[in-house]
Amino acid sequence: MILPESNSWSHLLGKENQKPYFQLLKNKLNTFLSNHNTKVFPSEDEVFNAFKLCDFNQVKVVILGQDPYPTMGHAHGLSFSVKEHVKPLPKSLNNIFKALSNDLNQTPPVHGNLTHWAQQGVLLLNAVLTVEEGKPDSHKGIGWEQFTNAVIQNLSNEKQHLVFLLWGAKAQAKKVLIDTQKHYVLMAPHPSPLSAYRGFFDCKHFSKTNEYLAKNRISMINW
Repeated sequence: MILPESNSWSHLLGKENQKPYFQLLKNKLNTFLSNHNTKVFPSEDEVFNAFKLCDFNQVKVVILGQDPYPTMGHAHGLSFSVKEHVKPLPKSLNNIFKALSNDLNQTPPVHGNLTHWAQQGVLLLNAVLTVEEGKPDSHKGIGWEQFTNAVIQNLSNEKQHLVFLLWGAKAQAKKVLIDTQKHYVLMAPHPSPLSAYRGFFDCKHFSKTNEYLAKNRISMINW
């Protein structure tokens, strides 16, 4: 597991890296990785892509996912995002693009790689950063949640006027970690086909995000 080189997240990642739970997490991951019968996604060098591609000092928006796609060639360290070659798009991502089109009346992107969001200050953070092939939630409970909770709480404490997009019950459970007096929290059903029809398609989170950023004199996201 390759932690990002020295960057604006170092103060947080370095602190968590020293804690006993994180050492146990790394040991567990090394065990999984050394088992040649088990494939773990994303690749070791992409596990922390959310932090590599979105500078701590530039974070404006946080979109919380659950865990990486458990399909070969899909996950690359950004929640909901897939590599450019992936066709068809995962259903949840396709529904995100439908909601985006409904909200901003723009043509959906031609691929599902959301790196261009990350580079504008959108932290695409999964609660769990690794998964085994074909086994959703397989790395739930091994320590990632403690780490990503620390990330959310640190962002809430150290920054102001962030927008948190919490889609689905699991993401919404993280609201307790966020100071809602300082930040804007938007909640909607998860974009999964099982729940998106309950109101996700018309949530207008993309325009609401940009309205809030503009009101606080923060540059908007080009979705």
